[in-house]
Amino acid sequence: MRRIGLAIMLTLSGLLTLGVSEAQQAGKIWRIGILSYGSAASPGPVTVLLQGLRDAGLAEGRNAVFEIRYSEGRTEPFPGFAAELVALRVDLLVAISTPAIVAAKKATTTIPIVMALASDPVGAKLVASLAHPGGNITGLSLLAPELTAKRLDLLTQTVSPLARVAVLWNLDNEGMALRFREAQAASRVLGVNIQSVGVRTPADFDDAFASIAKERPNALLVMADTVTMGQRKRTADFAASHRLPAIYEARDFVDVGGLMSYGIDFGDHFRRAASFVDRIVKGAKPADLPVEQPTKFELVINRNTAKALGLTIPQTLLLRADEVIE
Repeated sequence: MRRIGLAIMLTLSGLLTLGVSEAQQAGKIWRIGILSYGSAASPGPVTVLLQGLRDAGLAEGRNAVFEIRYSEGRTEPFPGFAAELVALRVDLLVAISTPAIVAAKKATTTIPIVMALASDPVGAKLVASLAHPGGNITGLSLLAPELTAKRLDLLTQTVSPLARVAVLWNLDNEGMALRFREAQAASRVLGVNIQSVGVRTPADFDDAFASIAKERPNALLVMADTVTMGQRKRTADFAASHRLPAIYEARDFVDVGGLMSYGIDFGDHFRRAASFVDRIVKGAKPADLPVEQPTKFELVINRNTAKALGLTIPQTLLLRADEVIE
């Protein structure tokens, strides 16, 4: 009887401890750090991420504090920002773009990191594998290299003849290097010549544009990352002024006057990033959460820009487009 009584007491004690632990967890204020390439004036994906977190039950002023650091379209601030957030002892980091993820990884090996817009997390050695990331990092892969060939193919369907394509990309971003190599491989199959136009900072764009204008390619492919996204309006305006058809990796370029984009559905991507945060907050370990790849893609066409360029978009493409901006 004494043994049975002791067992009951231990069980009740365990349940009481669990209840107290759950109550403490429920009352916790989560401090979440966010590294983004955008700006406070143009937060972009951070808006979708925060909405996803609110939908998951994490809201500013209730049970969460969001420490957001914007790099204003540059990569240089990320290491300092990451170190600052680690010093603030955030409970979790969300890093948007490969340079931001690299900076976060170097800043901490213990704080959970949710990555978004990671070009090739395995190739960049951010995780051990997609299925078993290991360490303190998990999240979403862009699967971007595989999409580059599709973008070039869309250009061949839109521009005729298509003999030469300028590719604008960030030389300092390993994820962009992977995509550029994919573009080179696809160009050989499609019979198109590639002109590499590299940038590293916003100050490089004038020379880049001058190089493109001098070579007079038939079209332009712009790879999206921290630096190029920060110059999207400037890039779209350049393409328009030189009557240069261009395809972009993100619809943000089309929204400011670019011709067309083909890439991941950014809304879906960042809602899924929020779900990773939710699972980790509820006790999951990053090492046990497989990295997810994109499942939704969108083709967006700006018909107004096409008309200004004197282009007739094939009806087959218009019918396939997820959105046509009139």
